[in-house]
Amino acid sequence: MSTGIEKAGLPEAAIPELVIISGMSGAGRSTAAKCLEDLGWFVVDNLPPALIPTMVELGARSQGNVARIAVVVDVRGRRFFDNLRESLADLEARHVTRRIVFLESSDDALVRRFESVRRPHPLQGDGRIVDGIAAERELLRELRGDADLVIDTSSLNVHELRAKMDAQFAGEEEPELRATVMSFGFKYGLPVDADLVVDMRFLPNPHWVPELRPYTGLNEEVSAYVFNQPGAKEFLDRYSELLQLIAAGYRREGKRYVTIAVGCTGGKHRSVATAEKLAARLSSQGVETVVVHRDMGRE
Repeated sequence: MSTGIEKAGLPEAAIPELVIISGMSGAGRSTAAKCLEDLGWFVVDNLPPALIPTMVELGARSQGNVARIAVVVDVRGRRFFDNLRESLADLEARHVTRRIVFLESSDDALVRRFESVRRPHPLQGDGRIVDGIAAERELLRELRGDADLVIDTSSLNVHELRAKMDAQFAGEEEPELRATVMSFGFKYGLPVDADLVVDMRFLPNPHWVPELRPYTGLNEEVSAYVFNQPGAKEFLDRYSELLQLIAAGYRREGKRYVTIAVGCTGGKHRSVATAEKLAARLSSQGVETVVVHRDMGRE
């Protein structure tokens, strides 16, 4: 089996870094994969092992757009494992940098997790959960021995597992936080995906100023009217400081995305102007920020 990497004449620097995530069902593979995804890795879940070299080749052809690939493999049968072993040997022969992360957990912890979600173990068949765990552990024994990193999640919660993954793969840079600042109108309902909600209806409504009514919060005159009101600038300063504190806590807890919903009555004036100002403050603090005006233009 050939990856085609050497035939393409691609420079070694173009070949992406590869991490293979495997381990026991219920030990946290999905959490580990999500952590790498949040760190900027291109993550593929349940990719057949025989296709791993092809995925690496496609990454090498992406002109640097896919520099790091993480593949989650779920070894359920002997042939599946043999294909993985062949793919790993192929990659090693071509000097592809790869690491295997193996998620381990005790039988007791795995039984508790499966019982808590009331789902059978994928390999238990007509037997008990412990039978499925034993069968999977035997199938994975050799892969566990080849792993570069084994993480025992028996006593770890989700945040602690993410912290361990961050420590291994985040490098020296602090994990990045991405924010979406969304303006909305309360009369159209709260955004269901909001982490934080800000109510700007404590400020006078530009809707009642005839010369401002046709415009939105993107207009300089509307924005100036909003932030010349008593308490508006002070609110922006204090809430921006509060967001710095919250952002630091989110990073520590492994939360990489936050949606800040800024509301007013119709989502046209006050919320739009404030969302723009907040987004600018967050961007200046190094937070990758996107602004969405959900209800602007609905009237």
